[in-house]
Amino acid sequence: MAALRRALRALRAGARGRSGAVPGAVALPRGPMGAHEEEEEPMAVALRKNPDYHGFSEEPDIDVLNMRAVFFAGISVAIVLGSVFLHYLPDYGLQQWARREAEIQVLERERRGLPLLDSNYYDPARLTLPPRD
Repeated sequence: MAALRRALRALRAGARGRSGAVPGAVALPRGPMGAHEEEEEPMAVALRKNPDYHGFSEEPDIDVLNMRAVFFAGISVAIVLGSVFLHYLPDYGLQQWARREAEIQVLERERRGLPLLDSNYYDPARLTLPPRD
């Protein structure tokens, strides 16, 4: 709090032109505000102890092991679940259904002894046509 007061006091003095500094310049404290200089952040301690710190453990060997396990499990799960998802997607464009339906129609026409393709989609004998006028 004292550092903040000093910074505000320096700001007010600079605004009035009493100091020799550039007007509007603020003198900030050198250390982190609100923290004791003796205390250090745990992240900084871990980074100094292990420069390749991944955030899983402070011990370098355990950190690398946990990082590899998490990435292996994550990528494996993504590949497996992604493959399952793609496999069970619905039939896009009904291609598989159309193939099965065509095979059923071919077998049915072969069983009845009819040609596979006919020029008439509907049986002309069963159609009722309007009278010719």
